[in-house]
Amino acid sequence: MAMNGKMGTSAVMTVIVGLAFLMPSAFGQGPGRWMTGVPMPSARSEVAVAAVAGKIYVVGGFGAGRQLEIYEPATNRWFRGAPAPRAVHHAAAVGLNGKLYIIGGYAGGWSPVDFVYEYDPATDVWRKRARLPTPRGALTAVVLDGKIHVLSGVGRNRRNTPAHEVYDPATDSWRTRTPVPTPRDHLAAAVVGNRIYLIGGRVDGSYARNLDVNEAYDPATNRWQTRAPMPTARSGIAAAVLNGEVLVFGGETTSGTFDEAEAYDPKSDRWRSYAPLPTARHGLGAANVGGRIYVIAGGTTPGGSASSLNEILSP
Repeated sequence: MAMNGKMGTSAVMTVIVGLAFLMPSAFGQGPGRWMTGVPMPSARSEVAVAAVAGKIYVVGGFGAGRQLEIYEPATNRWFRGAPAPRAVHHAAAVGLNGKLYIIGGYAGGWSPVDFVYEYDPATDVWRKRARLPTPRGALTAVVLDGKIHVLSGVGRNRRNTPAHEVYDPATDSWRTRTPVPTPRDHLAAAVVGNRIYLIGGRVDGSYARNLDVNEAYDPATNRWQTRAPMPTARSGIAAAVLNGEVLVFGGETTSGTFDEAEAYDPKSDRWRSYAPLPTARHGLGAANVGGRIYVIAGGTTPGGSASSLNEILSP
């Protein structure tokens, strides 16, 4: 799993794909309607995706090296930004204060890293920030109260880490908070109200050991609480918030990929099913822009597959 910038200040942005029509899809049952946007120029999976101020940024993953690709939903076009400083996959991405942050992941094969990079779309420039205290891949991150919470993943011992570390961009510093109760990787996280919801994932990198776990973090008390489990245990997922619910998309297991789109309502502590993904996949990204969720990239078969898909959910 993004920035506020203007596509054409001092940055040199290359338009990749021109305007195209959104094609509606009648696929599936349940609430929500799927449409198809212009595909991403590159095919990739295990991407980092984030949205800020009406644009979606995709970086890293298998199949793309250092490429930064930027989608503008208002025009249904893709652009290219300055390449990321390092090629990573299974990283985390968030947007905050008009900047894109890429955190952790794997590099040089499957070595967990502590890289933190900040991208400014107004200048098309990357810069290095304070290193992640616990190097890890297949992690997740969210923004809460102006800070970035970085959660769990796989550490350098190839086991899950419960690390919960919080980055403050104002001071370029980190602090530690209460560890994740159920360490895992290939998980998803989202913020609703003043709580973080940490959902799904797998044990020590094995998608034969998928989880349905749903845990909520309250920053006021620095405590975690167990919530209603996800109906379908899965990992390699993506999540985004829509109308106060956390929607969780896709995933993989040993026998195939998931098309599930399941929504969690924190107020009722209940789950419901949305219209499934038109294309089942894992290692995908999701972002809400303008009340629609854009589900981008991902592998259509378990393991190292990739796609350029851009499927859009309207409520």
